Amino acid sequence: MPFLSYILSFLPLLVSPLQPTTGAVAPPPAEKITWSASRPLTWADFKSKPQPIEQMAALTSASIDTEIGCKDYVFSSRVIAVFIPNESWVRDPAKASPALLRHEQLHFDLTELHARMMRQKLSIAKFDCEHLNPAFQNLSNAMYSGWKREMARYDQETNHGLNTAKQTYWETQVQQRLALLDKFAVQP
Repeated sequence: MPFLSYILSFLPLLVSPLQPTTGAVAPPPAEKITWSASRPLTWADFKSKPQPIEQMAALTSASIDTEIGCKDYVFSSRVIAVFIPNESWVRDPAKASPALLRHEQLHFDLTELHARMMRQKLSIAKFDCEHLNPAFQNLSNAMYSGWKREMARYDQETNHGLNTAKQTYWETQVQQRLALLDKFAVQP
């Protein structure tokens, strides 16, 4: 039985929310946990419930939220790796192992890694503010594809965390790669 799955979402541009009609109440924003080295995930963060036909033990929903813009023809961006509790679940927290939680955490760590890679790319990109959207869309599509491929490869190589040796290898590699991109971490 697979250990884990994940949901990838990528918001390359935040658009203005639709204006509610008179008398309508806008839904509250979804709860998100911003990635932090000092704040690992716990099973209490996984707030959704699995579908009855779901065979996995847990599911992590993570996102790279991105805001971009230009002010006075100067490009700026904000890239944040987030975990989405209301879309993430664990089948039975009482029976879930620490190894499963480590596997789920590494999905979130991989999300942060790719957010750092995007911050690095954005720091050196030269965007023309008058033609921002096509250029940024191309970059974000490429970054998203790489993130999606690496998440799938991680699950495949570790057999969703069941291959302990490969899981340990991935944990070590991701921590090393995060350290190499430490200057692109979000500062508190």
